[in-house]
Amino acid sequence: MLLLAGAMALALTATAVAVGGTDPAPPPAARTAPAADAPLDRLGAGELARGVKDLQAHLRSRPKDARAWATLGTAYVEQARTGGDPTRYPQAAKAFARSLELQPRDNDVAFAGRAALAAARHDFRGALRDSGRALAVNPYSERALSSRIDALVELGSYPKALAAAKEADTRRPGIPVFTRYAYVLELRGDALGARGVLTRALDSASSPADTAYVASALGQLDWSQGQYDSALRHFATALRADPGHLPALEGRARAQAARGDAAAARKGLEAVVARHPLPGQLVALGELYEAEGRTADARAQYELIGTWTALARANGVNTDLDTALALADHGDRAEALRAARAEWGKRHTVHTADALAWALHVNGLSAEALSYVDRSAPAGSRNAVFLYHRGMIERAAGEKRAAHRSLTAALDINPAFSPTGSRAARAALKSLGAS
Repeated sequence: MLLLAGAMALALTATAVAVGGTDPAPPPAARTAPAADAPLDRLGAGELARGVKDLQAHLRSRPKDARAWATLGTAYVEQARTGGDPTRYPQAAKAFARSLELQPRDNDVAFAGRAALAAARHDFRGALRDSGRALAVNPYSERALSSRIDALVELGSYPKALAAAKEADTRRPGIPVFTRYAYVLELRGDALGARGVLTRALDSASSPADTAYVASALGQLDWSQGQYDSALRHFATALRADPGHLPALEGRARAQAARGDAAAARKGLEAVVARHPLPGQLVALGELYEAEGRTADARAQYELIGTWTALARANGVNTDLDTALALADHGDRAEALRAARAEWGKRHTVHTADALAWALHVNGLSAEALSYVDRSAPAGSRNAVFLYHRGMIERAAGEKRAAHRSLTAALDINPAFSPTGSRAARAALKSLGAS
């Protein structure tokens, strides 16, 4: 890692994956702006906010520092991503534009940051283009290598994503690459391989922030595979390292719900939503309320999704996939189908196939939905939600044996994948058995 300087550096140095060791932070009199390749994606909210203030102060005295502008833009992207505040994205775009205006050539930091911004706004072709521009200047840019993997995954180019992850692991092994490598393996149905990569990543974690980041990823993987006790242990490890780590707090709540501790799960998700009101978290809390019969409270959570969607769209975020997934179960089904079709028109991934299939199904078009389920839940799939959707679609289309197989697989993998979905899956299996 590059030497990390400034007030932000005191926090950042701890998050870096050591490559040949790290130098100590300079004394206060020598502090300057943070290094451009600092691991901003693994900072806590307080550390990130302090870093933004340091960069802003630095740029007031040195307004022509192109790399500092690029780093500020990347910090804004991370604030938006981790805090659920899309108003930071236009600020990030302006910072990158200023950086490239000052240094239009060989500015890998600005291009890598702009790739991260494009990915955050769900412009994955733009992310792929800008990550390529950054790597043409600096083939070892951790941020660009990571954004290229993200873009290929989200465009459905899974073999290329795996190749990019392997290449990144060769060029710049470290926590960001390890976690993405694991995710590509998970999408391919190789949960065991993903767990192995994440376990090695956890062993290499050299700071509390890295420990929280990787332990949360391990917890999320174990939860998705129905291993709730193991998931809770990983989330506990993450929260010992960073008590306020949002992914760990959310994951712990989901695992507690799966174990039947609804009160603790509800308290945990309420705290998460208060800080990070994104569609996935709002739906999770709403479904907990719904399972408890608190219909009005559930509806209030679902209605907030529309508020987030409007704000995100106003700040350049493509929300079609989020809209389709949330509204299909908890809102305007016709709008869910419109959004799903729009997203499928842009990219063919397992997630967009699942969203389109499910939106077609809830709109009474289950026969058409069948044509997408092999894309969303192919043979060997280990995603319980995708298999649940597949089973319910097959059941509605009259494919009873296939439906029984898919629904059984979903509940075998993760018996508590959703407070409401798991219950619906069991009811459907019961009706299939009776018939």
